[in-house]
Amino acid sequence: MTDTDPLVPVLAGLVVDVVWFLDSCEDDEVDPDSAVKMMESVSWVLTRLPQNQRDRFLTVLEDLAEAETAPGRREFLETFPFACGLVEEPVDSGQAAEA
Repeated sequence: MTDTDPLVPVLAGLVVDVVWFLDSCEDDEVDPDSAVKMMESVSWVLTRLPQNQRDRFLTVLEDLAEAETAPGRREFLETFPFACGLVEEPVDSGQAAEA
């Protein structure tokens, strides 16, 4: 399912990219404690979305991952829901590709 509002995938992608940056930046780029606090804040907000909005966000992430050509970003998009506590089990990339 593709989201009909073009702003939603853009904003979802930005959220993922900010978390990816914070997760992968060096200590001299961003204070590690500040990075962790920000990532925890993002996770906290996302886990408090109403279920229908959370489902929509997860669907958009799946669509973004399917369309992503860069392997590293694709993997991060696929693991993002589990890493942020939006799902209880990680998605197996191999199974998702076969489905």
